[in-house]
This record gives sequence, structure tokens and C-alpha cells, in this order.
Amino acid sequence: MSRCDQEESIITPTSELLPELTIHDIEIERTKTQESGRFFIEMSSISKSDVTFNFLLAEGSAKFDTDFIRNSGTITIPAGQKTTSIEVFIKGNSLREENKDFGIVLSNPKGCTLKKSNASCTIIAINGEDLITSDIGYKSKEAYAGLSMVWRDEFNGNTLDLQNWNQEIGNGDGGWGNNELQYYTNSKKNTFVSNGNLIIEARRENLDGFKYSSGRMTSKGKREFTFGRFDVRAKLPKGKGIWPAIWMLGANISNIGWPACGEIDIMELIGSEPNKIHGTIHYKGANGHVYQGKNFSLSNGDFSSEFHVFSLIWEKDKIQWLVDDTVFYSIEKPLLGPIIYPFNDAQFFIFNLAVGGNWPGSPDANTVFPQMIFIDYISVFQ
Repeated sequence: MSRCDQEESIITPTSELLPELTIHDIEIERTKTQESGRFFIEMSSISKSDVTFNFLLAEGSAKFDTDFIRNSGTITIPAGQKTTSIEVFIKGNSLREENKDFGIVLSNPKGCTLKKSNASCTIIAINGEDLITSDIGYKSKEAYAGLSMVWRDEFNGNTLDLQNWNQEIGNGDGGWGNNELQYYTNSKKNTFVSNGNLIIEARRENLDGFKYSSGRMTSKGKREFTFGRFDVRAKLPKGKGIWPAIWMLGANISNIGWPACGEIDIMELIGSEPNKIHGTIHYKGANGHVYQGKNFSLSNGDFSSEFHVFSLIWEKDKIQWLVDDTVFYSIEKPLLGPIIYPFNDAQFFIFNLAVGGNWPGSPDANTVFPQMIFIDYISVFQ
């Protein structure tokens, strides 16, 4: 072997010395005006010569010109530089809608290799907080004989009143004990006040390892009551895997736990049965958790088409459930058997919009997102 051949045999192939290119996924929050964001690209090492590659934006659920501006071209990373970025432009609008995405593809590398050549941009469409819905539907009375209004939240203004409400975060213990699929946030993308309504919105998005986000709020430690009439005017969502609830828990839950504290479900709806709501109690019986309740179905339409009033008349040793002032279920302490009756002690309110879980099952391909529950007001009379 000649000296030249020996030198050739130990030369490392040029391709092994080339830096590797990686492009990263991004998120851009959509607003009413055009916004921009940048895909960031980094090389595994600095090159002594210029590096070039092509890029091309590609439609996904987000579409050219409606959601983002199409673009393509060639990018150069100068010698001695390790990173670059590609700016993209998101079209503005005033809609709250499901997250959308589009992609970017890198190709034709020169002076480098492509380690990760594809990335996605998620458009988070959470603007449109000025959200209007039809006010058609039942309204409850402003006064009842023998009772006085002691508290009312009409959800006016632009923000949630944190003197009345707490916002819970996370997925709880085992999906809040029900294998629910959502992650609750305190963000305005999931809970906000608009045009006199509280709106809790469930969205399909990847968040902290979960596929959905939503909102859950309680009045624990701020608004707790023993007995009274409670009216909640609300318009409900629908769709498989959707689970809105207006309910109560014993204020002593931190001391004695659930179900000993008692739970009163004023209203629950399973989205695959949008014309039917459920009123239920949960408590600790002689052999553990016990529940009982009854459902109420509309004769026409479903609970997503207009507002209805879900009420509870709670007295010592007796509870009644109502829809639009019609009683559909009642329980009395003597009928529950030999238990420690938890329903003569203070309780607090919970509003939440769950996704999935043991009862409703998971959303399917026909479940539309975002899903919203509109709450016009809550009134307490004693």
C-alpha cells in the first residue's frame, strides 16, 4: 500500500464531521390582530463554513391564509454561528376555537445533516373573551316567601371574583378519583367572565402530560352554607366524554374526608345524553361509600340549547332537587337508614367541566372542542 493510500484510509468521512440540525416545536397565542412567532433551530456544533437548508410550511388543522401565512425559502447559518430562527405569522381573529396546528419541514441540507427536520406550531386560540351567548331560557325568581337573599354572584365585570371563588389546578388524585382526563388550570383560556356569564371551557391540548385542559372552581372557605334555597342558571355543553357538574361538598372534608363529609350533586350531565341531568347524594354508609339519586329529562331539546335553572331546597333532614322550579327528586334523613347523616352541616359549592372519566367515558372523534358551560348566576336564599 502506498503512503497516499494509507493516508486516505484513515481520513474520517466528511459527513461524520457535519453538525446536526434540530428544529423545535412552538406555540403561538392567537389574538385579534396578526401575531408572529419563531421556530428555533440549533446545530450540534459550530461549523467553520456557512450552512444552508430549505424550509416549507405545511397545512395541518390550521390552513393557509385563514390561520397562517404560507412561506418557504432558504436559510443560511453563517460560519461560527450555532442557532437561527424562522419567523411565521398567525392571522388574527376574535374567535375562541379549538387549538390548531401547522408544520414546517426542513430539506436539502448543505454543510450539515438533519437530525430533526419536522416541527409543529400550535395556535392557541384563547382570545375572544368578549363571548356572547343567547340568553334565552328559564329564569328563577328574585324572591321567595319566607326567605331572604343572602348571597348572589351574577358574574358581572371582566374577572372572576376571588373573594368568592378558588381555582383548583391539576388532575387531582387518580383523575380526581374518577380517572378524568383533563388538567385544570387557573388560566383565562379555561375560566373567564364575559357578558354577565361565568364560562368554564374544556380544550383539547397537550398540557403537563394530559390531552385536555379545563376549569374547576370552589367556594371552600369563602362561601359556605347550611340550609337554604340555591338557584344556579346555566347552559350546558354536550358531546361524548363531556361531564359538567354543579355540586357541593361538606366544609369539613379536610378533617373527616370523603364520603363522610357528604356530597350533594345539584346537577351533573353526561354529554352523550344531553337532555338528561342527574341529582345525587354521596355519603358514608355502614359498609362504605353509598350514593342515591334520580335523573330528570327534558321532553324537548337538550340542556345545551338554552339556559335552565338548577335548584336545591335544603332543609334540616330533607333535600329537594328542582329544574326550572319543578321538583324531580327528594330525600329525607329517616329514609336513608342507619348512617351518620352528613347533610345538616355546612357545604361549599363546586363548578367544574370534566373530560372523560369512569362514568362518561372518553371523547370520541365526534366530540367537538372547545366545550363550554355558561353560568349566568348563583343565588342563595335562607
